[in-house]
Amino acid sequence: MKKLLTLMAMMLLIIPALSRADLVTFKVGYFIPRAESDLWQTELENMSFTKSNFQDTNFGFTYEYFLSRQLSLAITIDGYSKNKVGVYEGYVGYQDYDGDWAYPDEFIGEFSPSHNFNVSITPLQVSLKIAPLGRGERIIPFIGGGVGIYLWNVRLQGDLIDFSDPWWDTANEVTIYPIYPTDAREESKISFGYQVMAGLMVPIANRISLEGEFKLNKAEGNLTEAFEGFEPFDLSGYTITIGLNYWF
Repeated sequence: MKKLLTLMAMMLLIIPALSRADLVTFKVGYFIPRAESDLWQTELENMSFTKSNFQDTNFGFTYEYFLSRQLSLAITIDGYSKNKVGVYEGYVGYQDYDGDWAYPDEFIGEFSPSHNFNVSITPLQVSLKIAPLGRGERIIPFIGGGVGIYLWNVRLQGDLIDFSDPWWDTANEVTIYPIYPTDAREESKISFGYQVMAGLMVPIANRISLEGEFKLNKAEGNLTEAFEGFEPFDLSGYTITIGLNYWF
């Protein structure tokens, strides 16, 4: 609910400003998370999904004010959300009266321990963009950078193997681990970050141009008791987009 209210407040601020925009852009892109914090790494090392499984398309919208022939102020909002179900690699599950247990996969197992890992990131970014050659060229390169507010969620739901609590199965002479049901989540979180970008625009008609852009987003979010012991969550990533510009 907090995230929804914040997004609504953002849109209420953005929509009236469109009447004063000099350029608007509708974008479709591909987001590649950097995934370098320890929660990301724990998931990628233990589960069957890979980093590439969390790459996905996203959609965005930008409006721009021209401050000079080479300089403009851009406000962008876009979003990314990905949910993957993975099974633990190297382990199978057994159930007895004491609960569920993870055994090495040399055993047959009664079930495959698994859980969902969901990540959602919605940044609102303000950037200064520089077009060194101005905006009257047949190809218009630009660079830029700025700051952003990042709304984000993380959720882990399903089976959790507790590797911090090893047990010794004397009958089978093997180390096993308890499996617990979990629904750990960080919801409606807000963090701050920055971004840098480079790209070009190519006019194709009166008031219309195509845009290609590469952007690096850098941000991290503090995790609370739901993920106790983990370092701040990496929200950073790379976005490659193509867009359609309309010039007022």
